[in-house]
Amino acid sequence: MDTEFLRSLIIAAIPVLIAITFHEVAHGLVAYRFGDNTAKAMGRLTLNPLAHIDIFGTVILPVLLFFSTHGQFTFGYAKPVPVNPFNLRNPKRDMIYVAAAGPVMNILIAFLAGMFMVIIAWLELLLPQAAVQKILIPMAGMFRYGIIMNIYLAAFNLIPLVPLDGGRILSGLLPRELEIKYSRLEPYGMIILLLLIFLGVTRYFVVPVAGAFYSIIISIVRIFLP
Repeated sequence: MDTEFLRSLIIAAIPVLIAITFHEVAHGLVAYRFGDNTAKAMGRLTLNPLAHIDIFGTVILPVLLFFSTHGQFTFGYAKPVPVNPFNLRNPKRDMIYVAAAGPVMNILIAFLAGMFMVIIAWLELLLPQAAVQKILIPMAGMFRYGIIMNIYLAAFNLIPLVPLDGGRILSGLLPRELEIKYSRLEPYGMIILLLLIFLGVTRYFVVPVAGAFYSIIISIVRIFLP
């Protein structure tokens, strides 16, 4: 493994850890706000990535994707933050906010990463070329990964299938009778999701949604570019 490839791996790993950590903490914080302290009691309301690491989703999968795409793309996930809906003051309504908190956080991080790229673009006009090459270009790469990673994580989690966030949101929006019928899919949700991924069906949802997020963020960012 050459030095350049290792540097690229590190640049990609930081946005992955930030994206999945903040995603899970957002779920826990909103749940805590609405009365459920399960995540807090289990020590999951922390920005320490070690508390959220899933060996496969946080380590093995991102590394495999990074190598298989020659550093062009990576993706990952963390251990889900535990939420007990029965502790929420209004379980049906509050679970919508709890579920939406993760994707919303990722979209916010993607936007902030875009604004940091604006700062870098202005600094490139002021700093010596040596500093641009050694510091600003690697940082720009990291923030670029941050945008892509976060919008895809948000879009993927918004797939309307339990146990994903989109499924929780949909469940909360459905009338009671339909919600009960829909909830019967949950034990098979992961199997259905894996099948849809294998068949390539999920990209018809994820790619357009992620593309819409990207277009909005980049349109705003371009306003502030030099």
